Amino acid sequence: MSKIVQAFLSGMFFTFILDFFLFLGIKVNYIDANEIDLYYNILFADNQNIFFFLFLSILLGYITLYLSNKVALIVLLPLFLFVFSTLLSPIGNFVAETLLMQKDVRITTKKFVYKGDIYYKGREYITFYDHRFKKFLKLEKNKITGGI
Repeated sequence: MSKIVQAFLSGMFFTFILDFFLFLGIKVNYIDANEIDLYYNILFADNQNIFFFLFLSILLGYITLYLSNKVALIVLLPLFLFVFSTLLSPIGNFVAETLLMQKDVRITTKKFVYKGDIYYKGREYITFYDHRFKKFLKLEKNKITGGI
């Protein structure tokens, strides 16, 4: 097997590990904590950026195969520490809010106007926290008339 293919495959391996723990921290500390009905696989698949994944795979593969072990350790260790730190509740919640939450949003349907925060935009539903009612609402995307 050529060295380029080995670099790419090892980069994909490290990137998969990083992604798995990043999304696990988001799932445990944000999705489950806010009682959003969502499976891990859907969270992972819907929020995975293929271009970023490929770029990181190439970069990490190059670092692990072509640079010295000391440089690889200096680069990879902080990445792994950051991703594993999302398993801690405050950090996982902060990262998830940064990536998924939209604050102070106005959503219009045929009958109502909601003001609050979007906690998660799913495939068919939006999990929304209404400030007026002080509770979570599950809104169907196809019933929203105004823009988000």
